[in-house]
Amino acid sequence: MPVEKHLPTKIDEKVPTAARMYDYYLGGKDNYAADRAACEELDKVVPSTRRLALNNRRFLQRAVRVLAEEYKIRQFLDHGSGLPTQDNVHQIAQRVDPESRVVYVDNDPMVLVHGRALLQQNEHTAVIHADMRDTDGIFSHPETRRLIDFSQPVAVLFNSVFHCIPDSDTDGPLAVVRRVRERLVPGSLMLMCQLVSDDPEVRAFVTDFMDKVTQGNWGRVRQEKDVAEWFEGLEIIEPGLVEVSTWRPDNEVVPRQLTYEWVEFGGIGLVR
Repeated sequence: MPVEKHLPTKIDEKVPTAARMYDYYLGGKDNYAADRAACEELDKVVPSTRRLALNNRRFLQRAVRVLAEEYKIRQFLDHGSGLPTQDNVHQIAQRVDPESRVVYVDNDPMVLVHGRALLQQNEHTAVIHADMRDTDGIFSHPETRRLIDFSQPVAVLFNSVFHCIPDSDTDGPLAVVRRVRERLVPGSLMLMCQLVSDDPEVRAFVTDFMDKVTQGNWGRVRQEKDVAEWFEGLEIIEPGLVEVSTWRPDNEVVPRQLTYEWVEFGGIGLVR
């Protein structure tokens, strides 16, 4: 049986969170001194992290546009969505079709507060407070059932979030992917990427550091082969599984990941 999920209900500004650290790297203002200090320590070993975060955000934006324009997806379920920033999933999808529906899922109470304030005027979008591993709770949530019709294709997003959960036969990334995939109809798509490194010292340092500063709200930095395993049984759309700044770039001069102590690696798989 899946382990019981603990959902924080109060914002603790003294304990860094991955969502607020990501917000800081993207130039946001919804972060605290503890988050910024953690980023500064992280940068000493993996100095390309800010560029990595920016490139990952651009990847998400390109991917959502492709899913909406080319695959005609009108329903999005975004796990571990993080704090609202510029050009969020619903904004991109609703530019293609104003009727597009988006459910954001996050366990960080700060995401819930800011997300609901931003989205309260958008009836086709919702933010729910849940652990991304709680597939039953997410799929049966009243807001999910209000907005998402699972008899139709859905885009399920796990963008740069699986490194936040540990390995487990019941609740690790592979188990979560399998639970979600079995609920999706053909034509649905799954976006999945995470932080990977070929360097065992980098993997060990970042994993230990983030586990310590977030007080256990972390999994591990993995390898490309781990990510590839999640896509088994899916048809991986072009250009395949790649470092994400190279995934369907808008042009030849877009920012690329120039340093490789760690990278964001993944792609999109189609359910057949």
